[in-house]
Amino acid sequence: MREKPIYGRRFCLWLAMICLLMPCMDLKRAEALVIKSGGSAAEAPAESSAAAFDEWKRQRAVADYGMLPIYARDVSEGTYPVEVVTSSVFFKIAEAVLTNTGDEMMADMTITSDSYAYVFMGTAEEAENAPEEEWISGTEEDERSTFHIPVEGLDMEFDCAAFSKKKQRWYDRRIVFRADSLPEEALKVLLPDYTLIRKAVAAYQPAEDEDESGNGLGTETPEPVEMTRADGEYSIEVNMTGGSGRASISSPTLLTIRQGKAYATLLWSSAHYDYMLLGSEKYLNETTDGGNSTFEIPITVLDEPIPVIADSTAMGDPLEIAYTLTFYEDSIGAKGEIPQEAAKKVLLLGVSVILAGGILNHFLKRRRKDR
Repeated sequence: MREKPIYGRRFCLWLAMICLLMPCMDLKRAEALVIKSGGSAAEAPAESSAAAFDEWKRQRAVADYGMLPIYARDVSEGTYPVEVVTSSVFFKIAEAVLTNTGDEMMADMTITSDSYAYVFMGTAEEAENAPEEEWISGTEEDERSTFHIPVEGLDMEFDCAAFSKKKQRWYDRRIVFRADSLPEEALKVLLPDYTLIRKAVAAYQPAEDEDESGNGLGTETPEPVEMTRADGEYSIEVNMTGGSGRASISSPTLLTIRQGKAYATLLWSSAHYDYMLLGSEKYLNETTDGGNSTFEIPITVLDEPIPVIADSTAMGDPLEIAYTLTFYEDSIGAKGEIPQEAAKKVLLLGVSVILAGGILNHFLKRRRKDR
């Protein structure tokens, strides 16, 4: 009677299951480290949502500094294509046609989607309380909606609330019809050079004052701090404060030293961040596969809070949220201390053990056949 081998198929199956579970266990630990300062979804501050929205509105002004209103009397009668700037990426205007009768101006404004059933010339609150006959319905064609709306004036910012079909609620929007987009012969007045005005204001604005967007980050280009360590990749602890406390970034995070200067790669606990602001610079999300948002930003100072803005779309509409980041110099360590790197190592180890178990099982089968 043949002696049964000690390492059989059942043992190899158990070994494979254990190896598969090991990466998951370590990933849970990594997830706990990533989420240690909050949950997994970025949301607008729960407290004083009206105040938070007012701040968002202030930061996302769509009119240029010093714009002067242009009324119907300042425009020749006729029909002209016109550019419309909006406060929301979810309310993009594909095209618009302005008609001036001499007494009033109207516009056919086409939105790049058919997700809105009505618009209202006012705020969302005013639209909710207004009779339905004052709501302006649109005409739909090729997944676009066109609304025929009154235009009080060009180069002036005004409210245009929009009613979402999916959410069944009104959203505040603000729009500006730009006079400088009209043909030159359509205007009876000479427009100021708003670009020159904006540059002049920025040039004479004290560095410690808020920048023109009102976000308080300043207008200086962020410069990474100089490091004495050799160029390469390291890990560094980072602490984040601000927002609602429900979003977080992975810590420790990747520290890259290039030409003696420090840069951090930030991994958010959410996929809903599309850009970050630091000083006068905007940094776009580098994740392209739908995973959690990732940004590389310069570390401008160590062991002191760095103010940043992160734009989140978790609530549907984009919302710029203020945070502070503090990077701790004494925490700098090897790249392998980053949770994602540790998870990769465990995963590779698990795959190696599974392969070894498979090879062992193969030889055991051959040994049984030879007996």
